[in-house]
Amino acid sequence: MLRLAAPLLALVLAGPLQAETCRQALALGLDVSGSVDGDEYRLQIDGLAAALGEADVRNALLDIPQAPVRLMVFEWSGTADQRLLAPWRSIRSDTDITALQQELRASRRGAMEPSTSIGAALRYGRAALADQPECWRHVLDISGDGIHNARPHPQSVEMGDITVNGLAIGAADGGARGGEAMGIAPLSAYYRAYVLRGPDAFLETALGFRDYHAAMVRKLLRELQVIAVSTLVPDTPLPFPEDGQP
Repeated sequence: MLRLAAPLLALVLAGPLQAETCRQALALGLDVSGSVDGDEYRLQIDGLAAALGEADVRNALLDIPQAPVRLMVFEWSGTADQRLLAPWRSIRSDTDITALQQELRASRRGAMEPSTSIGAALRYGRAALADQPECWRHVLDISGDGIHNARPHPQSVEMGDITVNGLAIGAADGGARGGEAMGIAPLSAYYRAYVLRGPDAFLETALGFRDYHAAMVRKLLRELQVIAVSTLVPDTPLPFPEDGQP
């Protein structure tokens, strides 16, 4: 987050902006492959919508109105199956958040190939984030409940300066007592090895889709953290270290 200090300080010292500055472009990709049933689909979509409405998340989104966060949401499954759920928009007010929540809650599952191509989801997110060049930071979220089984391999996808965070959704006991859910430990190891990118990247985990809402809240709060410079004003001299101090 230290990389945000300089542009945030420049923003404060510059005063009102003539054009909008975006502090972070955040693309959220949701797994809708064959391992996700209808109930889990709704828990995921509605869990994200509910997370955006949590007071702490709202406050984090609206913390710096001069440099709003921009959000978009898509769902993904097979190599050629990605669908835009909510296009890019700047989050400047509670009204913007509420509108995004309503858009998500109104979504209905479409026909998608059942395979799991995390690599294709990375490519789709990379292309979407390329449309936001003025944002200081570019972050892609990939939520999923399994490893890839369709090309390309996620490790082969070059992401440049995009940070890729993950939200792994797995079973607590390594197999849900004979069910199909993948254990959270091997799934987490897979995401850390092949999906996460960038020095600030991190993984959040959910123990099943019913834990998705709480996990998404934790992840959004961590992603939206910024250095607090709002107390600085242009006529306040910046402190310098004493002689001999680093």
